[in-house]
Amino acid sequence: MSDGSALRTRRRLSPRRRAQRIRAVQYVVLVVGAVCAAFFADWPTIGRSFFDPHLIVYTVLHGFASALWNTVAYTAGAFVLGLMAGTLLALMRLSDVAPYRWLATIYIEFFRGLPALVVFMAFSLLPLAFSGLTMPWSPYGTAWAALGIVGSAYMAETIRAGIQAVPRGQVEAARSLGMSAAQAMRKIALPQAFRIMIPPLTNELIMLIKDSSLVFIVGLSASNFDLTKFGRAMANTNVNITPLVVAGLGYLLITLPLSILVRRMESSTEKGR
Repeated sequence: MSDGSALRTRRRLSPRRRAQRIRAVQYVVLVVGAVCAAFFADWPTIGRSFFDPHLIVYTVLHGFASALWNTVAYTAGAFVLGLMAGTLLALMRLSDVAPYRWLATIYIEFFRGLPALVVFMAFSLLPLAFSGLTMPWSPYGTAWAALGIVGSAYMAETIRAGIQAVPRGQVEAARSLGMSAAQAMRKIALPQAFRIMIPPLTNELIMLIKDSSLVFIVGLSASNFDLTKFGRAMANTNVNITPLVVAGLGYLLITLPLSILVRRMESSTEKGR
C-alpha cells in the first residue's frame, strides 16, 4: 500500500512542482561537487603555480599594458575591416545580380568553413609564394587582414539577416517617395538593421578578440606581443602558470566592459522605441 500511495503522489505532482524538485537536486549536486573540489584541492600548489602574488605584480609591471594594447589594436582594426567587407558581402548576397550572389556565397562559405589558424598560416607564407611581398604596417596589417577576412564571412551573414529583418514595407515606402534602391538601403534599411545587429556583432567582436591570439604565427617581436603570446613567454621564462592567468584576466578586462556597454545600448534602444 505504501508503494502504491507513493506512486500516486508522484503522479499527482504538477509540472511546476516536478521542475522545482529537479532544480533542487541540481543545486544539491552542484554544492556537493564544489565542496568536494574545495576539500580535495591542493591549495598551496594552486596558489604557487597559478596565483603567485609576486609574479602577478611582476607580470603586470613588465609588458602587460603593451600586450593588452596590442590585443585591442589587432582586434579593432580587424573588426573595422571585417565590418566593411561584411556589409559589402551582405549586399552582394541580397543583390538581384546572380554573379554577385554566387561570389559572395562562395567567399562566405569558404572562409566560414576554414579555421582562422589556417588563414594566419597562409598569410605567414605569402612572402614565400610571392617574393618581395610585404604587408603594410606589419604585424598589425597582417593581423587585420587575416582576422578581417575570417570575421567578414561571419559578419556578412549577420548583416544580411539584420537587413532582412527590417520590414520590407519601409523600403517600399521610401522607393515610392522617389528614393533610389541604394538611397533606401543606405538611409532606411541599414540604420535600422545595425540597431538590430548590435548583440550578434558584439559576439563577433568577442570572437575576434579571442582569435587575435593566433597572431603569433606571423612572427612577433616582444613589443608586438598580444596577451596570449606575452603570457606564454612569461610563463616559460618563470616556469609558472601565473602570467597566463594574468593574460586571461586581461581578456576579461576587454570583454566584460564591452558586454556591459552593449547591454546599456540595447536598453536605450528599447526605451526609444
